Amino acid sequence: MTMPAGHLIENTVKGIVVDEKFMEMALEEANTAALEGEVPIGAVLVKKGDIIGSDHNRCIQLNDPTAHAEILAIRKGGQVLGNYRLAGTTLYVTIEPCPMCVGAITQARIEKLIYGASDEKTGAVGSKFRLLHDPHLNHRVEVKGGVLKQECSEILQVFFKGRRL
Repeated sequence: MTMPAGHLIENTVKGIVVDEKFMEMALEEANTAALEGEVPIGAVLVKKGDIIGSDHNRCIQLNDPTAHAEILAIRKGGQVLGNYRLAGTTLYVTIEPCPMCVGAITQARIEKLIYGASDEKTGAVGSKFRLLHDPHLNHRVEVKGGVLKQECSEILQVFFKGRRL
C-alpha cells in the first residue's frame, strides 16, 4: 500500500520543522559556548521528541580535550536513560562531527545524526573522512547534513574572525 502524495509531503515538512527546531536549540548551546570563550559548537540529543541531553563545547573550561558538545550530550543522555546504548535517539549538532565524536556516536548506537555545517578540516561523516560509511562497523547511523547550515557556519566564522583580530 502506498501513501498518498499529500501525506508524504506533510511528513516531510513536519520532519524539516522538527529538525530545524532542535538545531536552533543546538545553536543556542553554541552561542553559550562562544560567550564562555569556547569554540561555538552545540549538540542536542533527542528521543521520541524529548531532549535527553544537550551541551556545548567545554574543552577549555574542563581542561578536557574530549569535552566536545557531542560527547557531553551523549554522556547526559546515557545518564537520563540509565544505559550506555542510546537506541532510538537523534543527535543534532551544529557542525559535522570529528572522528572522536563519530566513534562515540557509533558506540552509543545513536540512530540518527543531523548536523548543520560541514567541517572540511576534520569532518568524519563525509567532508574529510567517511567513517560512518565504513562497512566494517557493526552499527549504521542515518545521517542528514545541512540543517540551518548558514547559521551554523556563521557562528563559527564570527568566532574565529574575532580570535584573529
